[in-house]
Amino acid sequence: MPSRGTLVACLDVGSTDTKLAVVDTTDGTLVRTGTHPTTAGDVLDGVDALLRDAGPVGAVYCCSSAGGGLRLAVIGYEALVSADAAHRVALSAGARVVHVAAGMQDPAGVRAVRAAAPDVVLLVGGTDGGDGDTLLHNARRLAAARWRVPVVVAGNTDVRDTAVELLTARGVPAVGAGNVLPRIGVTEPGPARAAIRDVFLRHVIGGKHLSKGPRFGRLVRMATPDAVLTGVSLLADTTAGDLLVVDVGGATTDVYSALVPDGGTSGVAGTLWRARTVEGDLGVRWNVDGVHTAAGREHVTVGDGPLGVAAAATVIAARRHARSGRDLRNVVTVVASGGVFRHAERRDAVAALGPVLHDHAGGWALPRDPHVTVDDRYVLAAAGLLADEHPAAAAALLRAHLHSG
Repeated sequence: MPSRGTLVACLDVGSTDTKLAVVDTTDGTLVRTGTHPTTAGDVLDGVDALLRDAGPVGAVYCCSSAGGGLRLAVIGYEALVSADAAHRVALSAGARVVHVAAGMQDPAGVRAVRAAAPDVVLLVGGTDGGDGDTLLHNARRLAAARWRVPVVVAGNTDVRDTAVELLTARGVPAVGAGNVLPRIGVTEPGPARAAIRDVFLRHVIGGKHLSKGPRFGRLVRMATPDAVLTGVSLLADTTAGDLLVVDVGGATTDVYSALVPDGGTSGVAGTLWRARTVEGDLGVRWNVDGVHTAAGREHVTVGDGPLGVAAAATVIAARRHARSGRDLRNVVTVVASGGVFRHAERRDAVAALGPVLHDHAGGWALPRDPHVTVDDRYVLAAAGLLADEHPAAAAALLRAHLHSG
């Protein structure tokens, strides 16, 4: 039997359900799983119920998308360059991008950002050594507007620190990070992603009023989509080829892809080899109408029941993801995730991916002969939580439950 010290309870607190995976960090064995409805008033009630069932563990790691997850606005220099790069970086950080603006903002532009009600603003602009005026102008605009939402400044490093000082001098919580677009054709998401994660933990979780005390904020390590993308990236590192993951939720459908770098770049913003897109109109609970509306536009048939809705959402979301510039022809593994797939019979869940793999009318190049599987134990998020401190266990967990060979 594993010792208590080697067991880690990995929790994903969602808006609908809270999921538990207990993992033995010595070898990545999945010891126990569980699900509890996310409790209104205080999410810790559901968390503690799961932990009581889990028994003694050595540590508790948690991610969360409850309370609507992380809402992020992007303000960049030019829509086709820095704003586009920042938008993709924001998605990789586990955020739902609720507003994208470009250029020097006027008061109406700032009002539009405020109306989007973001939890965090990602302020970018200019390659290193390039334009700095736009970044400084927008920092001054936010400072003058008595902005109180946290700001991550990840633009031209020549003026980044000055922009941060302009904001903090007026009481705006601001932090600097490495430029998301240090030079044309190169996107560097890591520093901004880490800064967004830190802001999410320090400012956003408590502001969601999900729990009455500070304990939940101490437990949470990252936003759930951030954890899943980390798990996707780790799975991709052990997979001989490209990877596609579709996660269908009650309100949104997230698509993740991890592509093997080909040594080149694509477009002035470069290629983000590990990427995520969010379809905020596609969900099997609160956005069922959105699935039917989008299916009508895309000429996609919506089948019966939740699984039929999920299959249609998967097709539409995969189309949109591919159309964003992702070449998925070399995908060797396709993973379905989300409660609707987990609760279905495995063969039915796998069959629901059939329309995606035979979507010849979708306008995108299909994977040739992929292995198809279902994350029915929610190991992607658990692996993402474990990846930093227990990378070998996280990789073993993924190999045991999702690997193609």
